[in-house]
Amino acid sequence: MGSTSSTDVVIVGAGLSGLVAACEALDAGRRVTIVDQEPRASLGGQAWWSFGGLFLVDSPEQRRMRVRDSLELARQDWFGSAGFDRPEDAWPRLWAEAYLDFAAGEKRAWLRSLGVSFFPVVGWAERGGGTARSHGNSVPRFHITWGTGPGIVEPFAEKALQAEREGRLKLRFRHRVDELVTADGTVVGVHGSVLAPSPVSRGEASSREVVDEFTLTAGAVVVASGGIGGDHDLVRRMWPPRLGTPPERMLSGVPAHVDGRMLGIASDAGAHLINGDRMWHYTEGIENHSPVWARHGIRILPGPSSLWLDATGRRLPVPLFPGFDTLATLEHILATGYDHSWFVLTQKIIEKEFALSGSEQNPDLTGRDLGLLAQRVRPGAPGPVEAFKDRGSDFVVADSLSELVKGMQALEPSGPLSAEAVVAEVEARDREMANDFTKDAQITALRGARKYLGDRLIRVASPHRLQDPAAGPLIAVRLRVLTRKTLGGIETDLTGQALSASGAPVPGLYAAGEASGFGGGGMHGYRSLEGTFLGGCLFSGRTAGRAAARSL
Repeated sequence: MGSTSSTDVVIVGAGLSGLVAACEALDAGRRVTIVDQEPRASLGGQAWWSFGGLFLVDSPEQRRMRVRDSLELARQDWFGSAGFDRPEDAWPRLWAEAYLDFAAGEKRAWLRSLGVSFFPVVGWAERGGGTARSHGNSVPRFHITWGTGPGIVEPFAEKALQAEREGRLKLRFRHRVDELVTADGTVVGVHGSVLAPSPVSRGEASSREVVDEFTLTAGAVVVASGGIGGDHDLVRRMWPPRLGTPPERMLSGVPAHVDGRMLGIASDAGAHLINGDRMWHYTEGIENHSPVWARHGIRILPGPSSLWLDATGRRLPVPLFPGFDTLATLEHILATGYDHSWFVLTQKIIEKEFALSGSEQNPDLTGRDLGLLAQRVRPGAPGPVEAFKDRGSDFVVADSLSELVKGMQALEPSGPLSAEAVVAEVEARDREMANDFTKDAQITALRGARKYLGDRLIRVASPHRLQDPAAGPLIAVRLRVLTRKTLGGIETDLTGQALSASGAPVPGLYAAGEASGFGGGGMHGYRSLEGTFLGGCLFSGRTAGRAAARSL
């Protein structure tokens, strides 16, 4: 049993970073084989499911929206967010610098040359809310791809499929790598299991039945296998004490096959894994009413107006407002001893401020449908948002505050929610709306946000009382932790070559995408500025693919 074949470059993983690496190696004239444990339907990996947000610096889209950005300001924001503080952050720091140059330089032109274009309104993610040198984006930088995640995957997938038709690329799906083959300290190929064919659709769980084995020799191997977010037990084992006790209940923002297996396999072959305790999980997760995978969650991309309450009904402290500081909010919520929190808002807020992360939740942008897109500026919430409000298990809709609280308590019958606390927080917040000035920092922030044209047009509702009947009905949303990204991974140099614990290169081995912490073993440090995960896959995949091809 078993087959043996050879190629120039093996790519482990058919996600975005793997496809980009493959395209670069193909352009250099190399023979390439991509192996992936999932069926062909999952070509493109996690990126296909994404909202398609990309971090760009001083772009034409920003300038048209009257945003003044610069490489210096972006560097200030990145390093203020990253908080690099470890000896092993040497390569991640260099990767961060290189990526910033890319985002402010050729990134947009390169993508445009591939047919990628952007929605004209630039989003403002991770707004921070602290000082100039602390976490957060000082200006809007979140560029939404026209076509969302599939629009990013498309040019690379099409190029790969064309190369497959021409015989220059082999795509080996249902091939699971179990071992990196080494000879005299050099990685010379991969060995693994051939899994039984599976008819499942994209993202659905596939069988792990082994029907054969394979060995594939190569001059270079690129590990582009993703992170650990689909394995909740592994997430909990890697959970850092600084974020508190990991929650008992979590939703999955990625399919189950995002299991982290290749990280251990790479380590066994000599690669050095760093920053495994740095991770990125969202606090605004809601259960998908039409799940594709187990515990399938969707993230709300919130505007800044919703009142955020902890499980007891008390308001989160400044500056933990919706969309401001993901990990600080996660840390605070878990410190309460509970695994969930609440948004309280109005129909007026949900219509303008709620977006749902993911290609499937944004059919207008994903389908490049201008008619459907026009509905975003008309009265009423987008169709997918209304569907969650009507069908989602985490939503409560009521005409009065007392009815809303009863509905919230019914969702968590054994929970600690205090009706008195909720009423006190809502009424106190509403009293602050009587004047154009206020001591409430969130109200000041949302009024400030509306000075940005993009927020005023489609993202931030005009300030109003939550109990204003004209803005109703009232809405509450139960929020849970949603697993998503691994910020650490295989340590690499600036070519994407894997490094050993001694700092020496591991000959023949490269890494890209989430498996490499998006570059260097963690170019984000502790926190992301958002729009930097897809961009990190693009940049690290391009870098590793070129270097692997040059090494032969």
